[in-house]
Amino acid sequence: MPTIPDPTRMNGAQALLRMLELHGVTHVFGLPGETTIGWYKEWRAHSDIEFVLTRDERTASFAAEAYAKITGKPAVLEAPSPGVTHCTPGITEAFLSSVPVIFFSSDIPINQDKKHGLTGVNQTALYESICKESFVISNARDIPFLVRRAFRVATSGRPAPVHIRVPINIFGEEAELSDLYAEPEYSTYPAHRPVADHDKIRAAIDVLLSASKPAIVCGQGALISQASDIVLELAEVLQIPVGTTTPGKGTIPEDHPLALRVIGGRGGMEYSNQYVHDADVIFFIGSNTDSAATDHWKLYGDPRTKTFLHLDIAEAHIGNNFPVEVGMVGDARASLTYMVELLKENRPDPSRPTVDLTQIKKTALDKVFKSNIPMPEGTVSPVKLSQVLDQLMPDDAVVTSEPGVSAIYPSALLTFRKAGRRYITNYSMGALGYSVPAAIGACHSTDGPVISFTGDGSFGFVIGDMETIKRSGKNVTIILTRNDSFGWIRGEAILLDDVDAPWSTDFGGVDYLKVADAFGFQTARIATEAEIKPTLAHAISNPGANFIEIMVPTQDKIVPFVPSWVRAARVKNLPHFY
Repeated sequence: MPTIPDPTRMNGAQALLRMLELHGVTHVFGLPGETTIGWYKEWRAHSDIEFVLTRDERTASFAAEAYAKITGKPAVLEAPSPGVTHCTPGITEAFLSSVPVIFFSSDIPINQDKKHGLTGVNQTALYESICKESFVISNARDIPFLVRRAFRVATSGRPAPVHIRVPINIFGEEAELSDLYAEPEYSTYPAHRPVADHDKIRAAIDVLLSASKPAIVCGQGALISQASDIVLELAEVLQIPVGTTTPGKGTIPEDHPLALRVIGGRGGMEYSNQYVHDADVIFFIGSNTDSAATDHWKLYGDPRTKTFLHLDIAEAHIGNNFPVEVGMVGDARASLTYMVELLKENRPDPSRPTVDLTQIKKTALDKVFKSNIPMPEGTVSPVKLSQVLDQLMPDDAVVTSEPGVSAIYPSALLTFRKAGRRYITNYSMGALGYSVPAAIGACHSTDGPVISFTGDGSFGFVIGDMETIKRSGKNVTIILTRNDSFGWIRGEAILLDDVDAPWSTDFGGVDYLKVADAFGFQTARIATEAEIKPTLAHAISNPGANFIEIMVPTQDKIVPFVPSWVRAARVKNLPHFY
């Protein structure tokens, strides 16, 4: 039972800060507004929590989401009423990705919006559909209770954001508070680890033992549960290959003999996708079996020809897209730990044939790395860029990426040799403008270098926050894969819709190096393959802010690792990687 302190009189701003401190919060992402001045006044005077000032609320929301992914702690986001709508992209991504974010939005006094007070909008209605809960602090004495509830709700069950609306008058309102305490178990996530039904776990073991060619597929839920060690132990005991979705990349070391690496429609390679297609049993762990991870649900072929098992904390995900023989609702790490205990107790020697995918992976990667497909004039191969970065990337590096050419190549070709969440993507919602803000969140959660892959379509959303990165003094390298186009839409239109000339996808060129130089970045342009290694090496070793531009082909010119596009490329006889 927590120690309940003696009653203390303080104002709402002080109470909020104290409750965050009690929950172990060290960083808050956001930017100021008129409705938060009262909070900031107390913050400056009374708290050591670092406020990470961004230049856009959307940036702050994405940065907070990435911070929570890497740290395993709920992130805290703050925004004023004028910019409250700007946080929806990051909160939506967090909601769909099962990431806990405690989102405080300040507001004009309650009901003043009915008088058409400037910046007034029904914030609660806006956010309750993309948060587990959304509530209003109507008096200062409720702050300890509501903050405890926010952390408890956000980190329990399927983690997700919680929205707290704070009217401006609450910051100065004083109250006698007798419940200033935290519940420490909700300062990290998952806060609770329920074990799936024991009989269902036993049934799943029987299915796995009888399988001739099983495969495990881990979504990002396996990383959320921090289940890497036990997933690997189960795989080794039963000699089952492990593939991951793109957001689940790194669940187990990707150079392990049982690692299939990424599968699916966003960075899966032909050998890995074919392996799970041919498997007789698929064991989903922490995956919502979404369209991107399953090549629009075609990856596994006819679902009637194989058996599916599914373990997830969210009961709504289980059997949602594929018929399951055994569905298990529970925390991945806790449930798999019990599964392995049962195996060791009842089947200490399961006598499974040894599986080693090392040569298959090497052959597939060598085929891509040695393909030497000619690049269109003026462009450099993103395959070579990924290959060199893979050689240079230290184990403590964090890589952020986003939908488009900037993500597909590193998703397929980078090898994370230590398990953990160090490849950060936004493939739940997939909005542009994610990777640079995610790098801001990442650099405040790790001491290693942060490498941010972005495209010029996405970069246009977030150029202002180059200043945020420079001001941080952190080791961040932005790699701009430039093609002067919204290349994903262009590729989709040409390859799948047979459009000859896509409408409204291309835009004018910008001297991005001048832009980056103006923000104080160390800049470089890669114009030839020979320049890749020295340029990357210099940037990664430089402890400050770095910006590298590389011209790459659009996705319709050189088709990347997207199965539906590759099928079209083969029909159209277009160069492709797969």
